[in-house]
Amino acid sequence: MNSTERRALAGLASLYVFRMLGLFMVLPVLSLYGADYSGSTPALLGLALGAYGLSQALLQIPLGILSDRWGRKPVIFLGLSVFAIGSVVAALTDTVFGLIAGRMLQGAGAIAAATMALAADLTRDENRGKAMAVIGASIGVAFVLAVVLGPLVAGLGGLSAIFWLTALLALVGMLLVWRLVPNPQHSARRGPGQGDFTRLLRQGDVWRLVSGVFFLHLLLTMMFVPLPHLLVDQLHMPSEQHWKLYGPLMLGAFVLMLPLMRAAEKRQRVPAAMRLALLGLVFGGVALMPQVHGRWIVACLGVFFLAFNLLEALLPAQLTRVAPAECRGAATGLYATLQFLGAFAGGSLGGLVYGQGGAGAVATLALGILLVWSIAWWQMRGTRVPLASL
Repeated sequence: MNSTERRALAGLASLYVFRMLGLFMVLPVLSLYGADYSGSTPALLGLALGAYGLSQALLQIPLGILSDRWGRKPVIFLGLSVFAIGSVVAALTDTVFGLIAGRMLQGAGAIAAATMALAADLTRDENRGKAMAVIGASIGVAFVLAVVLGPLVAGLGGLSAIFWLTALLALVGMLLVWRLVPNPQHSARRGPGQGDFTRLLRQGDVWRLVSGVFFLHLLLTMMFVPLPHLLVDQLHMPSEQHWKLYGPLMLGAFVLMLPLMRAAEKRQRVPAAMRLALLGLVFGGVALMPQVHGRWIVACLGVFFLAFNLLEALLPAQLTRVAPAECRGAATGLYATLQFLGAFAGGSLGGLVYGQGGAGAVATLALGILLVWSIAWWQMRGTRVPLASL
């Protein structure tokens, strides 16, 4: 990569970290601290947890198309502004419905497609796979930081403290885009035509990959409805101490993920590595089962987080390789839409099922979803990785 590409990638990856950090920090604490909000129920708190995903899913493609017309940076600034406003609304409310409204406003700042399109504009074809892998890995970094910082910040000032910090991070993101990310000389593509969309929708592996990110974020969000309660009840760990568990587990998972990702790409075994990671996600469901106690919960969570981080890094990189070049932007827009739709579905389903049947029912549902996912991925093919991207 040349200096311009490295500068652009550093800025956009940092933007992803700050953007996703604000969204992920509520995951380990919302179901606990949200119980203090007026009108809260497990189902409504699950809806609040996943609500940002619904507005994200609805607006990713429209804002991605708008970025083709207005330019990438204006749409990113607009999205970050709306995200900050939603954070302030969530910080000021004391009702669960205000919390849901704030989370939906946060999600309305849907900039993932525009950000990935800007990354494509600023990198050459031979480096684009590597750029998408770095951006995917940055989401893993944000998740690692968030599950550590979320309980710490909430312990100091409740959910409102997290939302105020999130609004501040949105402003920092604007500064990063303004000062660090260069303006593209031209867009890689001004939007696919109808024929390009048809070609995209005929690609079986494209659908397998975007369905993969849907299921991945569905499972993650659904797990974090019962998980904080499980740590309190089973491990007798106060909520403000949860970072002491999440921190080492997530750091270890991220460190182990890096050589696994590198080896999978170098040996042209990315689909096999993703299937293995899918198997690792099973341990997330196992951790929620009532028969599992103590250190086995911790061990299962460690395997789950490793599998999550590996898939979060590999999925977008593989998508840019299998999608036709002329509609790569449409593919990343579809990917972002399914990613956040999965978060909405996971929070909503998790809250509903947990309220009716407890953590064991959530575990059963998670394992059933993994079975469906494994069937969908059975016939995924490999795609050779260009040597220049390694």
